[in-house]
Amino acid sequence: MATSAPTSPAPSVPASRADHWQELPEVVRSAAGESAWRLLNPVALAAELWRHRDLIRQFTVRETASKHRGSQLGLLWSVLNPLLVIAVYTFVFGVILNQRWNVLGGLPAEFPLTMLAGVTVFTVFADVVSAAPGMVVSRPNYVTKVVFPLEILPIAALGSALFYALVNLVLIVLGSVVLLHNFSATMYWFPLVLLPLVCMTLGVSWFLASLGVFLRDIQNIVALVVGRVMMLLTPLFFPISSVPEMYRGWIEMNPMTPIVENARRTLLWGQEPDWVSLGWVTLASVVVMQLGYVWFMKSKRGFADVV
Repeated sequence: MATSAPTSPAPSVPASRADHWQELPEVVRSAAGESAWRLLNPVALAAELWRHRDLIRQFTVRETASKHRGSQLGLLWSVLNPLLVIAVYTFVFGVILNQRWNVLGGLPAEFPLTMLAGVTVFTVFADVVSAAPGMVVSRPNYVTKVVFPLEILPIAALGSALFYALVNLVLIVLGSVVLLHNFSATMYWFPLVLLPLVCMTLGVSWFLASLGVFLRDIQNIVALVVGRVMMLLTPLFFPISSVPEMYRGWIEMNPMTPIVENARRTLLWGQEPDWVSLGWVTLASVVVMQLGYVWFMKSKRGFADVV
């Protein structure tokens, strides 16, 4: 009777390596084969971000911790910094330039709290967008040596900015209750104001993060436009009613204007959002987000050739 030759056992693969290679298809996804129509689908975008939720969380925590690494006061700066900034702005615009909103009776604390509400939402946009052009070029290993979903970098930066905004929101609520003896009954509408802020910030950041790889000077231009021009053309330090009628339309065309104004209405003034302005800016922000995502996913195939 013929017997079969003994077969050598297949080489075993360590469990850690096996698990690693099994997880790779879930983490890595190339944009090369994806059509623009699929990338324009907001449901597909949400599913993609949900798939990377653990990685987004880790990078958000790392981004937040890196801002205070080596600092003696640590996260306490997230409270001290807005208080110091608002104190200076209040002196300049409230005392020297005598700007007033007079919605809550003109109490002394009304001006700094109203200004803080506007500065809080604008800072989320400004910090993330200003850093966007350098997000990819400052991490060349993620582009050339490691397979990594680069599209999550702006999301992690946005998550960190929202954390600091949450600290400011707590200060606003406490200040409103203690100093103004007022609690806004429409605060529950504020998440609807955050929606266009998040969408617009992501869309612009994806576009600028990609553009910053190919045009390195764009970072200086963005810092000037967002940190100087756009900040002064947003009604952060003055009521929009104080702008002359012939120029008011230009201020209202700023996409941050309805976001800032509706944040104040819901957080402090006890008013519902201006549904018309909020609806238009939300629609525009969703479009900007989807187009920015498509641009980033289609252009990132060329990052390795430039970085």
